[in-house]
Amino acid sequence: MKRVTGIGGIFFKAKDPKALGEWYRKHLGIDVQDWGSECGAIFQWDAEGKSEVTGMTVWNVFSTSEKLAQSTAPFMINYRVDDLHALISLLRAEGCAVDDKVEESEYGKFGWVMDPEGNRIELWEPPVGS
Repeated sequence: MKRVTGIGGIFFKAKDPKALGEWYRKHLGIDVQDWGSECGAIFQWDAEGKSEVTGMTVWNVFSTSEKLAQSTAPFMINYRVDDLHALISLLRAEGCAVDDKVEESEYGKFGWVMDPEGNRIELWEPPVGS
């Protein structure tokens, strides 16, 4: 079974998300958008030489988030997976610290695991066609 298929997103905390987002827009040319109390950008990409968009990576800056509540790190990486439930079962069997909660919505399926150094990892099975 293939485990991780790519990076779905990078999420990190900032003292002033709007100001930091503006720095990234000005100096690195990232198309940072205002997302309410947060800001972020979506990078669309294709795979294996296909011309149509086959995925995206989200870049998100925020001041606080429940997503990182259990983590000792100021960031979280979201990894794309093909079969979230199978991977979560496998990680549990291997003794990994996997959250009990799994979220399913029109945005896909989400699960979380902590690595041995306290970094929270989000696993994302995108909806078909994303």
